[in-house]
Amino acid sequence: MKVLIACGGTGGHINPGLAIADIIKEKYPDAQFLFAGTPKGMESKLVPNAGYKMETIKVAGFQRKISLENIGRNAKALAYLAVSGKRAKEIVKGFSPDIAIGTGGYAAGPVIRKAAKMGIPTAIHEQNAYPGVTNRLLSKEVDYVMLTVIEALEFMDKSKFEYSVTGLPVRSNINTVTRAEARKRLGFDDGFTILSFGGSLGAGCINDTMTETVKWHTGRGLKINHIHGYGGMGKDTFPKAMKDAGIPLKSSRLRITEYINDMDVCLAAADLVICRSGASTLAELEAAGKASILIPSPVVAGNHQYHNAMVLGKAGAAVVIEQKDASGDKIIAEIERLYKSPDTVEVMSACAAGLHLKDTKERILSVVEKLISPVS
Repeated sequence: MKVLIACGGTGGHINPGLAIADIIKEKYPDAQFLFAGTPKGMESKLVPNAGYKMETIKVAGFQRKISLENIGRNAKALAYLAVSGKRAKEIVKGFSPDIAIGTGGYAAGPVIRKAAKMGIPTAIHEQNAYPGVTNRLLSKEVDYVMLTVIEALEFMDKSKFEYSVTGLPVRSNINTVTRAEARKRLGFDDGFTILSFGGSLGAGCINDTMTETVKWHTGRGLKINHIHGYGGMGKDTFPKAMKDAGIPLKSSRLRITEYINDMDVCLAAADLVICRSGASTLAELEAAGKASILIPSPVVAGNHQYHNAMVLGKAGAAVVIEQKDASGDKIIAEIERLYKSPDTVEVMSACAAGLHLKDTKERILSVVEKLISPVS
Protein backbone atom coordinates (compact mmCIF):
# COMPACT_ATOMS: atom_id res chain seq x y z
CA MET A 1 0.00 0.00 0.00
CA LYS A 2 1.23 3.46 -0.93
CA VAL A 3 0.11 6.40 1.21
CA LEU A 4 0.58 10.04 0.25
CA ILE A 5 0.30 12.53 3.11
CA ALA A 6 0.20 16.27 2.44
CA CYS A 7 0.72 18.82 5.19
CA GLY A 8 2.73 21.85 6.09
CA GLY A 9 3.23 25.18 7.74
CA THR A 10 2.98 24.51 11.47
CA GLY A 11 3.56 21.63 13.83
CA GLY A 12 -0.20 21.57 14.37
CA HIS A 13 -0.59 20.27 10.81
CA ILE A 14 2.65 18.30 10.47
CA ASN A 15 2.61 16.28 13.69
CA PRO A 16 -0.87 14.83 13.04
CA GLY A 17 0.35 13.82 9.58
CA LEU A 18 3.34 12.06 11.09
CA ALA A 19 1.14 10.45 13.76
CA ILE A 20 -1.26 9.12 11.12
CA ALA A 21 1.66 7.69 9.15
CA ASP A 22 2.95 5.96 12.30
CA ILE A 23 -0.52 4.53 13.02
CA ILE A 24 -0.81 3.11 9.51
CA LYS A 25 2.77 1.80 9.58
CA GLU A 26 2.14 -0.03 12.84
CA LYS A 27 -0.80 -1.90 11.30
CA TYR A 28 0.68 -2.20 7.79
CA PRO A 29 4.49 -2.44 8.22
CA ASP A 30 5.04 -2.90 4.47
CA ALA A 31 3.21 0.31 3.55
CA GLN A 32 5.16 2.95 1.65
CA PHE A 33 4.82 6.63 2.49
CA LEU A 34 5.51 9.91 0.78
CA PHE A 35 4.92 13.32 2.31
CA ALA A 36 4.30 16.48 0.32
CA GLY A 37 5.13 19.84 1.85
CA THR A 38 6.83 23.17 1.30
CA PRO A 39 10.64 23.38 0.94
CA LYS A 40 11.12 25.96 3.70
CA GLY A 41 8.37 25.05 6.18
CA MET A 42 8.84 23.12 9.41
CA GLU A 43 7.91 19.96 7.54
CA SER A 44 11.19 20.11 5.59
CA LYS A 45 12.97 19.15 8.83
CA LEU A 46 10.32 17.32 10.87
CA VAL A 47 9.36 14.82 8.16
CA PRO A 48 12.88 13.61 7.23
CA ASN A 49 13.82 13.54 10.92
CA ALA A 50 10.90 11.16 11.47
CA GLY A 51 12.28 8.88 8.78
CA TYR A 52 9.82 9.63 5.97
CA LYS A 53 10.49 10.76 2.40
CA MET A 54 9.16 14.12 1.25
CA GLU A 55 8.58 15.88 -2.06
CA THR A 56 8.30 19.66 -2.05
CA ILE A 57 5.80 22.03 -3.61
CA LYS A 58 5.93 25.82 -3.42
CA VAL A 59 2.68 27.32 -2.15
CA ALA A 60 1.85 30.34 -0.02
CA GLY A 61 -1.23 31.94 1.45
CA PHE A 62 -2.70 35.24 0.35
CA GLN A 63 -2.46 38.21 2.72
CA ARG A 64 -5.68 40.18 3.24
CA LYS A 65 -4.16 43.27 4.85
CA ILE A 66 -3.04 45.84 2.27
CA SER A 67 0.63 46.83 2.50
CA LEU A 68 3.61 47.02 0.17
CA GLU A 69 5.11 43.95 1.80
CA ASN A 70 1.88 41.98 1.45
CA ILE A 71 1.48 43.01 -2.18
CA GLY A 72 4.84 41.38 -2.80
CA ARG A 73 3.80 38.29 -0.84
CA ASN A 74 0.58 38.00 -2.82
CA ALA A 75 2.45 38.32 -6.10
CA LYS A 76 4.67 35.43 -5.03
CA ALA A 77 1.61 33.41 -3.93
CA LEU A 78 0.03 33.96 -7.36
CA ALA A 79 3.22 32.80 -9.08
CA TYR A 80 3.27 29.65 -6.95
CA LEU A 81 -0.43 29.05 -7.63
CA ALA A 82 0.15 29.18 -11.37
CA VAL A 83 2.49 26.18 -11.28
CA SER A 84 1.19 24.33 -8.23
CA GLY A 85 -1.24 22.20 -10.23
CA LYS A 86 1.50 20.93 -12.48
CA ARG A 87 3.83 20.22 -9.56
CA ALA A 88 1.04 18.48 -7.62
CA LYS A 89 0.38 16.23 -10.62
CA GLU A 90 4.08 15.34 -10.81
CA ILE A 91 4.09 14.35 -7.14
CA VAL A 92 0.90 12.30 -7.32
CA LYS A 93 1.67 10.63 -10.64
CA GLY A 94 5.29 9.94 -9.68
CA PHE A 95 4.36 8.16 -6.45
CA SER A 96 1.08 6.65 -7.67
CA PRO A 97 -0.48 6.33 -4.21
CA ASP A 98 -3.37 4.06 -3.29
CA ILE A 99 -4.74 6.70 -0.90
CA ALA A 100 -3.96 10.35 -0.10
CA ILE A 101 -4.51 12.14 3.22
CA GLY A 102 -4.22 15.86 3.96
CA THR A 103 -3.76 17.25 7.45
CA GLY A 104 -3.93 20.95 6.68
CA GLY A 105 -1.58 23.71 5.64
CA TYR A 106 -1.31 25.33 2.21
CA ALA A 107 0.71 22.46 0.73
CA ALA A 108 -2.17 20.05 1.27
CA GLY A 109 -4.49 22.02 -1.01
CA PRO A 110 -3.14 21.43 -4.53
CA VAL A 111 -1.81 17.94 -3.76
CA ILE A 112 -4.99 16.48 -2.27
CA ARG A 113 -7.14 18.29 -4.83
CA LYS A 114 -5.10 16.79 -7.66
CA ALA A 115 -5.21 13.31 -6.11
CA ALA A 116 -8.99 13.53 -5.84
CA LYS A 117 -9.32 14.63 -9.47
CA MET A 118 -7.12 11.70 -10.51
CA GLY A 119 -9.54 9.27 -8.85
CA ILE A 120 -7.39 8.40 -5.84
CA PRO A 121 -9.36 7.84 -2.60
CA THR A 122 -8.74 10.90 -0.43
CA ALA A 123 -9.33 12.06 3.13
CA ILE A 124 -8.45 15.03 5.30
CA HIS A 125 -7.95 15.35 9.04
CA GLU A 126 -9.06 18.57 10.76
CA GLN A 127 -7.45 19.28 14.10
CA ASN A 128 -9.37 22.38 15.18
CA ALA A 129 -12.93 23.23 16.18
CA TYR A 130 -12.85 25.93 13.51
CA PRO A 131 -11.38 24.40 10.32
CA GLY A 132 -8.59 26.04 8.37
CA VAL A 133 -9.30 27.45 4.92
CA THR A 134 -7.47 24.61 3.15
CA ASN A 135 -9.57 21.90 4.78
CA ARG A 136 -12.79 23.85 4.33
CA LEU A 137 -12.14 23.96 0.59
CA LEU A 138 -10.90 20.37 0.37
CA SER A 139 -13.94 19.06 2.25
CA LYS A 140 -15.94 19.66 -0.94
CA GLU A 141 -13.66 17.37 -2.95
CA VAL A 142 -12.45 14.51 -0.74
CA ASP A 143 -14.12 11.21 0.06
CA TYR A 144 -13.76 11.34 3.83
CA VAL A 145 -13.25 13.90 6.58
CA MET A 146 -11.76 13.02 9.97
CA LEU A 147 -12.59 15.47 12.75
CA THR A 148 -10.94 16.02 16.10
CA VAL A 149 -14.18 17.46 17.49
CA ILE A 150 -17.72 17.42 16.09
CA GLU A 151 -17.97 21.22 16.41
CA ALA A 152 -15.86 21.59 13.25
CA LEU A 153 -18.60 20.02 11.15
CA GLU A 154 -20.68 23.18 11.48
CA PHE A 155 -18.24 25.01 9.21
CA MET A 156 -18.13 22.40 6.45
CA ASP A 157 -20.58 21.29 3.79
CA LYS A 158 -21.36 17.88 5.27
CA SER A 159 -23.43 16.86 2.25
CA LYS A 160 -20.23 16.45 0.24
CA PHE A 161 -18.41 13.74 2.18
CA GLU A 162 -18.50 10.98 4.77
CA TYR A 163 -17.12 11.96 8.15
CA SER A 164 -16.30 10.64 11.59
CA VAL A 165 -14.91 12.07 14.80
CA THR A 166 -11.56 10.35 15.24
CA GLY A 167 -9.96 12.63 17.80
CA LEU A 168 -6.34 13.69 17.57
CA PRO A 169 -3.41 11.33 18.24
CA VAL A 170 -1.33 12.30 21.27
CA ARG A 171 2.25 11.48 22.23
CA SER A 172 2.59 7.88 23.35
CA ASN A 173 4.27 8.83 26.65
CA ILE A 174 1.24 10.74 27.95
CA ASN A 175 -0.23 8.92 30.99
CA THR A 176 2.75 6.62 31.49
CA VAL A 177 3.82 8.27 34.78
CA THR A 178 1.72 8.48 37.95
CA ARG A 179 1.16 11.78 39.73
CA ALA A 180 3.13 10.62 42.75
CA GLU A 181 6.09 9.42 40.67
CA ALA A 182 6.07 12.62 38.59
CA ARG A 183 6.17 14.83 41.68
CA LYS A 184 8.95 12.72 43.16
CA ARG A 185 11.02 13.19 39.98
CA LEU A 186 10.45 16.94 40.13
CA GLY A 187 11.28 17.12 43.81
CA PHE A 188 7.82 18.39 44.74
CA ASP A 189 5.62 17.47 47.70
CA ASP A 190 1.88 16.82 47.45
CA GLY A 191 0.97 20.51 47.28
CA PHE A 192 -1.33 22.01 44.64
CA THR A 193 0.71 21.93 41.43
CA ILE A 194 0.45 24.37 38.53
CA LEU A 195 1.93 23.80 35.08
CA SER A 196 2.04 26.86 32.82
CA PHE A 197 3.58 27.41 29.39
CA GLY A 198 3.10 29.25 26.14
CA GLY A 199 4.74 26.83 23.75
CA SER A 200 8.37 26.63 22.60
CA LEU A 201 8.39 30.30 21.65
CA GLY A 202 6.46 31.33 24.73
CA ALA A 203 3.57 33.76 24.99
CA GLY A 204 3.98 37.27 26.33
CA CYS A 205 0.55 37.32 27.93
CA ILE A 206 1.14 34.08 29.82
CA ASN A 207 4.64 35.12 30.89
CA ASP A 208 3.35 38.44 32.20
CA THR A 209 0.54 36.89 34.22
CA MET A 210 2.76 34.09 35.50
CA THR A 211 5.31 36.63 36.70
CA GLU A 212 2.59 38.08 38.92
CA THR A 213 1.29 34.63 39.86
CA VAL A 214 4.65 33.30 41.02
CA LYS A 215 5.24 36.46 43.07
CA TRP A 216 1.77 36.04 44.60
CA HIS A 217 1.97 32.45 45.80
CA THR A 218 5.64 32.57 46.85
CA GLY A 219 5.05 35.83 48.70
CA ARG A 220 2.18 34.29 50.64
CA GLY A 221 4.02 31.04 51.29
CA LEU A 222 1.15 29.02 49.83
CA LYS A 223 1.47 25.27 49.40
CA ILE A 224 1.70 25.62 45.63
CA ASN A 225 4.26 23.96 43.35
CA HIS A 226 4.75 25.69 40.02
CA ILE A 227 6.35 24.60 36.75
CA HIS A 228 6.62 27.33 34.12
CA GLY A 229 8.10 27.30 30.63
CA TYR A 230 8.68 30.87 29.47
CA GLY A 231 9.85 30.03 25.95
CA GLY A 232 12.16 31.88 23.63
CA MET A 233 10.40 35.21 23.87
CA GLY A 234 10.71 35.23 27.65
CA LYS A 235 14.38 34.31 27.99
CA ASP A 236 15.52 37.92 28.43
CA THR A 237 12.67 39.05 30.67
CA PHE A 238 11.27 36.24 32.84
CA PRO A 239 14.49 35.19 34.62
CA LYS A 240 15.29 38.86 35.22
CA ALA A 241 11.84 39.48 36.72
CA MET A 242 12.37 36.54 39.08
CA LYS A 243 15.86 37.73 40.02
CA ASP A 244 14.61 41.24 40.71
CA ALA A 245 11.91 39.76 42.97
CA GLY A 246 14.44 37.57 44.79
CA ILE A 247 12.75 34.37 43.55
CA PRO A 248 14.93 31.42 42.44
CA LEU A 249 14.19 29.66 39.14
CA LYS A 250 14.42 26.31 40.92
CA SER A 251 13.45 25.38 44.46
CA SER A 252 11.43 22.77 46.34
CA ARG A 253 8.31 24.43 44.90
CA LEU A 254 9.51 26.02 41.66
CA ARG A 255 10.86 24.82 38.36
CA ILE A 256 11.13 27.65 35.85
CA THR A 257 12.81 26.93 32.51
CA GLU A 258 12.86 28.23 28.95
CA TYR A 259 11.56 25.00 27.48
CA ILE A 260 9.86 21.98 29.07
CA ASN A 261 11.54 18.86 27.71
CA ASP A 262 9.71 16.39 29.97
CA MET A 263 6.13 17.47 29.33
CA ASP A 264 4.82 13.98 30.11
CA VAL A 265 6.23 14.17 33.65
CA CYS A 266 5.15 17.79 34.22
CA LEU A 267 1.64 17.11 32.93
CA ALA A 268 1.31 14.05 35.17
CA ALA A 269 2.36 16.11 38.20
CA ALA A 270 -0.06 18.98 37.57
CA ASP A 271 -3.43 19.69 39.17
CA LEU A 272 -4.01 22.76 37.00
CA VAL A 273 -2.59 23.69 33.59
CA ILE A 274 -2.46 27.27 32.27
CA CYS A 275 -1.74 27.52 28.56
CA ARG A 276 -2.87 28.41 25.03
CA SER A 277 -5.40 26.21 23.26
CA GLY A 278 -3.78 24.64 20.24
CA ALA A 279 -5.43 21.39 19.19
CA SER A 280 -2.54 19.10 20.19
CA THR A 281 -2.20 20.72 23.60
CA LEU A 282 -5.90 20.29 24.34
CA ALA A 283 -5.84 16.67 23.18
CA GLU A 284 -3.07 16.03 25.72
CA LEU A 285 -5.00 17.80 28.49
CA GLU A 286 -7.94 15.52 27.75
CA ALA A 287 -5.79 12.39 27.59
CA ALA A 288 -4.18 13.27 30.92
CA GLY A 289 -7.48 14.43 32.46
CA LYS A 290 -6.31 17.87 33.59
CA ALA A 291 -8.24 20.94 34.69
CA SER A 292 -7.09 24.05 32.89
CA ILE A 293 -7.21 27.80 32.49
CA LEU A 294 -7.04 28.45 28.78
CA ILE A 295 -5.94 31.75 27.24
CA PRO A 296 -6.47 31.34 23.47
CA SER A 297 -4.06 33.09 21.16
CA PRO A 298 -5.98 35.86 19.34
CA VAL A 299 -3.53 35.97 16.42
CA VAL A 300 -4.34 32.67 14.71
CA ALA A 301 -6.37 31.97 11.58
CA GLY A 302 -10.11 32.11 12.14
CA ASN A 303 -9.59 32.63 15.88
CA HIS A 304 -9.55 28.84 15.98
CA GLN A 305 -7.90 28.62 19.40
CA TYR A 306 -10.91 30.32 20.96
CA HIS A 307 -13.24 27.76 19.32
CA ASN A 308 -10.95 24.95 20.54
CA ALA A 309 -10.95 26.30 24.09
CA MET A 310 -14.71 26.65 24.19
CA VAL A 311 -15.15 22.92 23.57
CA LEU A 312 -13.46 22.32 26.94
CA GLY A 313 -15.07 25.37 28.51
CA LYS A 314 -18.60 24.26 27.64
CA ALA A 315 -17.82 20.75 28.91
CA GLY A 316 -16.82 22.11 32.31
CA ALA A 317 -13.18 21.07 31.84
CA ALA A 318 -11.63 24.53 31.58
CA VAL A 319 -11.91 28.17 32.49
CA VAL A 320 -11.56 30.16 29.26
CA ILE A 321 -10.19 33.70 29.50
CA GLU A 322 -9.65 35.72 26.33
CA GLN A 323 -6.30 37.46 26.15
CA LYS A 324 -7.86 40.93 26.29
CA ASP A 325 -9.27 39.99 29.71
CA ALA A 326 -6.29 38.05 31.01
CA SER A 327 -4.91 40.38 33.68
CA GLY A 328 -2.70 39.08 36.44
CA ASP A 329 -5.38 39.83 39.01
CA LYS A 330 -7.99 37.82 37.09
CA ILE A 331 -5.73 34.81 36.63
CA ILE A 332 -4.69 34.88 40.27
CA ALA A 333 -8.33 35.09 41.37
CA GLU A 334 -9.15 31.96 39.32
CA ILE A 335 -6.14 30.09 40.67
CA GLU A 336 -7.01 31.04 44.24
CA ARG A 337 -10.61 29.86 43.73
CA LEU A 338 -9.45 26.49 42.42
CA TYR A 339 -6.70 26.17 45.02
CA LYS A 340 -9.32 26.51 47.73
CA SER A 341 -11.71 24.09 46.01
CA PRO A 342 -10.01 20.78 45.20
CA ASP A 343 -13.42 19.22 44.52
CA THR A 344 -13.95 21.69 41.67
CA VAL A 345 -10.56 20.82 40.21
CA GLU A 346 -11.41 17.13 40.45
CA VAL A 347 -14.70 17.65 38.59
CA MET A 348 -12.96 19.70 35.87
CA SER A 349 -10.32 17.00 35.51
CA ALA A 350 -12.99 14.34 35.12
CA CYS A 351 -14.76 16.44 32.50
CA ALA A 352 -11.49 16.77 30.56
CA ALA A 353 -10.93 13.02 30.72
CA GLY A 354 -14.49 12.50 29.51
CA LEU A 355 -13.67 14.30 26.26
CA HIS A 356 -10.73 12.04 25.48
CA LEU A 357 -11.22 9.40 22.79
CA LYS A 358 -9.18 6.39 23.81
CA ASP A 359 -9.62 4.63 20.49
CA THR A 360 -8.32 7.37 18.18
CA LYS A 361 -5.89 4.98 16.49
CA GLU A 362 -8.64 2.49 15.73
CA ARG A 363 -10.94 5.24 14.42
CA ILE A 364 -8.25 6.56 12.07
CA LEU A 365 -7.45 3.04 10.85
CA SER A 366 -11.15 2.49 10.19
CA VAL A 367 -11.17 5.46 7.83
CA VAL A 368 -7.96 4.30 6.14
CA GLU A 369 -9.46 0.85 5.58
CA LYS A 370 -12.59 2.38 4.06
CA LEU A 371 -10.36 4.28 1.66
CA ILE A 372 -8.28 1.28 0.63
CA SER A 373 -11.19 -1.16 0.30
CA PRO A 374 -11.92 -0.17 -3.33
CA VAL A 375 -8.28 -0.88 -4.26
CA SER A 376 -7.57 -3.88 -2.02
